[in-house]
Amino acid sequence: PHVVNLVRAMQRRLRLDTSDRLVAITTIGFDISNLELYVPLLTGARLVLAGQETVKDPAALARLITDSEATVMQATPTTWQMLAAGHPDVIGPLRKLVGGEALPGTLARRLTALGGELTNMYGPTETTIWSTAAPLDAENSVAPPIGVPFDNTRVYVLDAALKPVPSGVAGELYIAGEGVARGYHRRPGLTSERFVADPFGTPGTRMYRT
Repeated sequence: PHVVNLVRAMQRRLRLDTSDRLVAITTIGFDISNLELYVPLLTGARLVLAGQETVKDPAALARLITDSEATVMQATPTTWQMLAAGHPDVIGPLRKLVGGEALPGTLARRLTALGGELTNMYGPTETTIWSTAAPLDAENSVAPPIGVPFDNTRVYVLDAALKPVPSGVAGELYIAGEGVARGYHRRPGLTSERFVADPFGTPGTRMYRT
């Protein structure tokens, strides 16, 4: 149910259809590849698989984007930086999903200036890949926010006593909802430390301490 919730939530945000083409560049060992593989298959969009050597070569990746007539791609800030530096016209029209690393404001501003939709994604593996997303524009890209929670996901900023902190006050981010994993395999101590009871949810629900 965890990945299903993510895929459905992403489809409601992306609104992909049979006219879309998503270039998948993420290795299968990286959890964010689930979005690239399953969302197109659910929606009837075309899935374009990039080879490992292509992903490492910005010029080759730019050619694949052009030749496949791609409309959407997910990548880390590092990859977007390489493409923006050498092939800005190619990636301009894309719907660009950014995640896996913190997005610098300088890069966010560059990408928004190129055109197309830009979305900053955030989430740990423990809550099934992505938990929040923020559409970025010229105004909010200066300090890119991580956005609002996905469907069936709740986020809290809490103090050491698990009480909500006032707006503008530093706290720790907790994530709850359908994406929260059961815990770490054969690591009960770490599981009890990071996966705690959700005082704001129904009895028995838990939240992840990021």
